[in-house]
Amino acid sequence: MKCQMCHKDINEKREFTSILLLKRMKAQTCKECLNLFEKIGDKHCSTCYKKSELEKCQDCWNWERKGNKVNHKSLYVYNQAMKAYFSVFKFQGDYLLADQFSTDIRQSLKCYKDYTIVPIPISQQRMETRKFNQVEALLEAAQIPYQTLLEKKDIVSQTTKNKKERMNSEQVFNRKEGVDIPMKVLIVDDIYTTGHTIFLAKEMLKEIGVKEVASFSLAR
Repeated sequence: MKCQMCHKDINEKREFTSILLLKRMKAQTCKECLNLFEKIGDKHCSTCYKKSELEKCQDCWNWERKGNKVNHKSLYVYNQAMKAYFSVFKFQGDYLLADQFSTDIRQSLKCYKDYTIVPIPISQQRMETRKFNQVEALLEAAQIPYQTLLEKKDIVSQTTKNKKERMNSEQVFNRKEGVDIPMKVLIVDDIYTTGHTIFLAKEMLKEIGVKEVASFSLAR
């Protein structure tokens, strides 16, 4: 079997052991590639989990000055290894890689038992191109139930915009028709960059009646 990240052969003995332990993705991703992913350590922003020496990062201070309270948690630093992972999983459409961090995600979301999990949606145009929503795929791989409360308009991809353009983006979400509105929601996204997407989703959720909103992403 070959590693899905670097395409090198994986040791057969380790593969067999991984299957016995039901660690499927460790049989498909080599140890060398796994070691390149960096978990967010103790030194991080207390409100958005950005890797930082500061108690609260400048991005969060800026959001708070605008009246937006940040309540976000992330697991991994968005480094080159994570960028490569999303390139294969998200942009090249390798759906199997949704399992890569399923154990970590499942463990982290245990503390949100009284929240309704709401993934950030992708536009219909993006769905037609990619064939799956990467955030929903991550949740399904982790066996986390979720509810779709929002729909996303067809817009220019955020990856093509600089930071200033992202921060100035207009509302991109609509309420999904015919859904019950919970009191507490955990928004889940794949990557937290500026936080703008999260806050647009939070704004819409508050508008439709959600009382409390927190957020979570795999990478920051």
